[in-house]
Amino acid sequence: MSAHTPLRPPYNTPHGTYPFHLISIDDILPAIKLGIAEEDEEIARITANPEPPTFDNTIVPFEKAGELLDRATTYMYNQLSAETNDRLDAVAQEADPLLSAHRSDVMLNEALFNRIKAVYEQREQRQGEERMLLERMYENFKRSGATLDAEGKERLRTITAKLSALSLQFQQNLLAATNAYVLHVTDESRLAGLPETSLAAAKQTAEESGKEGWSFTLHAPSYVPFMSYAENRDLRRQMYEAYSNRCIAGSEHDNAAIVEEMVNLRLEMARLLGYNAYADYVLERRMAHDKAAVDKLLGELLNAYKPQAEKEVEAVSQLAKSEQGADFDLMPWDFAFYSRRLKQARFDIDAEMLRPYLELSAVIKGVFGLATTLYGITFKRNADIPVYHPDVVAYEVYDSDGRFLAVLYADFHPRAGKQSGAWMTNYREEENGTERPHVAVVMNFTRPTADKPALLTLSEVETFLHEFGHALHGIFAETRFASLSGTNVLWDFVELPSQFMENYITEKDFLHTFARHYQTGEPLPDSLIERIRQSRNFNVAYGCIRQVSFGLIDMAWHTLTAPFHGDVRAFERKAREAAQLLPETSDACMTVQFSHIMSGGYSAGYYSYKWAEVLDADAFSLFKETGIFNRRTAESFRSQILSRGGTEDPALLFRRFRGRDASIDALMARDGLSRS
Repeated sequence: MSAHTPLRPPYNTPHGTYPFHLISIDDILPAIKLGIAEEDEEIARITANPEPPTFDNTIVPFEKAGELLDRATTYMYNQLSAETNDRLDAVAQEADPLLSAHRSDVMLNEALFNRIKAVYEQREQRQGEERMLLERMYENFKRSGATLDAEGKERLRTITAKLSALSLQFQQNLLAATNAYVLHVTDESRLAGLPETSLAAAKQTAEESGKEGWSFTLHAPSYVPFMSYAENRDLRRQMYEAYSNRCIAGSEHDNAAIVEEMVNLRLEMARLLGYNAYADYVLERRMAHDKAAVDKLLGELLNAYKPQAEKEVEAVSQLAKSEQGADFDLMPWDFAFYSRRLKQARFDIDAEMLRPYLELSAVIKGVFGLATTLYGITFKRNADIPVYHPDVVAYEVYDSDGRFLAVLYADFHPRAGKQSGAWMTNYREEENGTERPHVAVVMNFTRPTADKPALLTLSEVETFLHEFGHALHGIFAETRFASLSGTNVLWDFVELPSQFMENYITEKDFLHTFARHYQTGEPLPDSLIERIRQSRNFNVAYGCIRQVSFGLIDMAWHTLTAPFHGDVRAFERKAREAAQLLPETSDACMTVQFSHIMSGGYSAGYYSYKWAEVLDADAFSLFKETGIFNRRTAESFRSQILSRGGTEDPALLFRRFRGRDASIDALMARDGLSRS
């Protein structure tokens, strides 16, 4: 096997960034195989060391092992999300069992575990980051089956390999189902109500496929405005059903059987490792610690927000009845449409009226400028840094003293090979203060058209702020060990930095820094900003209960104590029954397209969005007290939260920043509610 591969660092590129222009799909599998062999050799050297196990001869070299494998898999998985195709999907399917088997080989390596255990038993000699790394490493091995007998280890290997393959298949099915549906319309009269931006984008989509008329897809920039503006109820129903019925049982891209197998395998794995349910296994390594804490949070939110949510739905229903007649039944495909109309009637505000003031290049300056104001950092575009798609822009990030901090890739627009949604990811982790991070924010924002630049909705700007918050968590990392760096924190803490940034979306002083009409240069009027602020909490309870319903679905699947065999849709409906606000439809099923919990790492962890929202509201309340741009408060947030990664208990980090533990009170106050 040749040792040459373009995926092997160091790279002859600015800051050692990936040489995307030199890497082909054909390079991935050989690099993975070579990386596996090299990591095996590195581990063999650790276990063959005749010296007694120490932190420096066991823990440190294992932490650093597998560099080529890490680079190759990072490249593959990031491309699978952002720029995949059939060839790459096939490579991933071939690589997946190799990677799963290798991980099992490593985590079930008895000689390696015995050395790590020997150092762990002397952990009192270690402090700070070294102690955290040692404890986390030992726990990872134990939770991966290192203490099982031979039969248990073999079964765990099988389960791990199967879960990895099923997760990949779930993700590929969902993307295929999303891409498979197109609503093509040739009669413009059927598109009444749709804004010019949506029509122009749909016409461009149709033209790209050689068709006349307008083509609408299930990707967010097309789907969301269609459901909010299209007056044709039948077309809204068609779009809603296509979206909510993706991957249902019996469909071409059926995920129902995959869900059943995955939840049962997760349960079996948890029982094998000594836990009653998969959630018990997961929550042991979360801020929440156990199911009782999650149930308490979801229960508090349900009790506090559901009465208001029911009033919000009734208000939308009453508006629909006033326009369509008293016998009109509000259905899920009606809610976004009439909700928007009610919001416009109450606040004289509409997402489309904001677009001209939210041109993408200006938004980028505004978001980057916010980071400059808070932390003194600056961003410099560098066209010499290779990128994986022409849409992607690479920036260098510098600290206030001119020190290089990171590379930031920005990928804003949807395309056929990109998963829906938005995310932040790492291409290289920070390490030891010398290896600076390479991070990316990947989104699916409205594209420019032939005669207009990319004009965003306020919601898209909020998404940008969210993912940029994750990016700052990576950019500011100052840790010794890569596995404790940046976003490598407990899962229900990771959303704090991202959701914290969303708070700025309704702040006048922030919007004034960039929101100007793309044609006239007129600033976003204060009167409009005030209406944005007043409308911030419109249907906030509905949104909260919707998130709670997803958390309930997630916890129901992962608190099973007996194998599941039945109707996925029926199970889901029962799980979320307490949070149901709109009528059920016959085929709709969230679980079979719930990539967060089936392929995205949020299994038994979807509650963490609301958990972190409690933290972010409380954290931002300090900025509200001291000033939203207060540099001293921002520097404290950076030093106490953003730069520390996973080096300390997150509850301690938050307490150090805020001076106390978080409570739900700040969230409810922000949402305009109070405890009854």
